[in-house]
Amino acid sequence: MRAKALIEQLRLQPHPEGGHYREFFRSPHSVTPGHGRPRRSALTSIDFLLQAGEFSAWHRVASDEAWHLLEGDPLTLWCVPPSLDRIEQVTLAPASTTATPRHVVPAGWWQAAAPLGEFAYVGATVAPGFEFVDFGFGRDDTAFIAALKELDPTLLRLAGGLQR
Repeated sequence: MRAKALIEQLRLQPHPEGGHYREFFRSPHSVTPGHGRPRRSALTSIDFLLQAGEFSAWHRVASDEAWHLLEGDPLTLWCVPPSLDRIEQVTLAPASTTATPRHVVPAGWWQAAAPLGEFAYVGATVAPGFEFVDFGFGRDDTAFIAALKELDPTLLRLAGGLQR
């Protein structure tokens, strides 16, 4: 019930990678990122909600992305560096010896997420600001899919549209 209320109250819409989202801030200031990308907003931030059974599909962003748990149940966040040599798993939850309420995924790292309960409501802040042209799905990257098959084939389910 609470997740549905948040989707309505925050006017969240379906996200292409799964779950629901709404951009609530885009900085009026701009910066020029490295690697030849054109100017971007200095920072963008979204509300993002995943319900039980939903996941944020494997994807990468060309900028750093900070995840912040705002409400709900813990969230598992998986991250794979550009070297494709390991998977790091982080649990976003109230601060403890095994969890943290926030985590930064470095630019260019693959990431996927899923709630560990009924729902997880998070904020995702990207700097330099998010643009869909800087975004890529893991399911579209053959090298990433091959590495994931070697590292942990059970996580292929988070690629969206792929079979193990």
